[in-house]
Amino acid sequence: MKLKSFTIIITTLLAVRLATQVAPRYEDNRATTYDRSEWRHWIDADSDGQDARQEVLISESIVPVKFNNRGKVVSGGWTCLFTSRILTNPRLIDIDHFVPLAEVHRSGGSSWTLEKKQFYANDLSSPDTLIAVSAGSNRSKSDKDPARWLPPNMAYHCEYVRTWIRIKNRWSLSMDSNERDAINRVLQDCP
Repeated sequence: MKLKSFTIIITTLLAVRLATQVAPRYEDNRATTYDRSEWRHWIDADSDGQDARQEVLISESIVPVKFNNRGKVVSGGWTCLFTSRILTNPRLIDIDHFVPLAEVHRSGGSSWTLEKKQFYANDLSSPDTLIAVSAGSNRSKSDKDPARWLPPNMAYHCEYVRTWIRIKNRWSLSMDSNERDAINRVLQDCP
């Protein structure tokens, strides 16, 4: 069993080192200015009457959701992975861009077309990109990478950085050296 754990750690560390290029932080090179309005989000991409926020609330609820007369989710049950709290009121929930829009911008997304930015901002094709979390934890995270923020739920740290890596790799986004070092420190203690 120890050999399997060691193999997982080595494989994950290699994924961090090899798959994602290291680049300077946006703040260091000031190449472009982040403009949130370029990342149009909460659209109804499939025209079913539910925008991306509502779709995530529906798909991640651990109980059947209830709707108001306008088709918006008004109750359900969501486990905030960042805090491990159960939430039932969607007004207390933010839909988190797991890798925040500003971080995507700094990591290579600044050169994307508006269409690609919109697709990322509403990406329902992967369960990793958008997740339902408590509003407080999402706002605490803001646009920080793992070098500057990790979830209060320490039991989720390993999965958090692994998900971060998957998203960065999937979208061919870079990591700065502080971000990569922080991820490697977390992974050293992961099973």
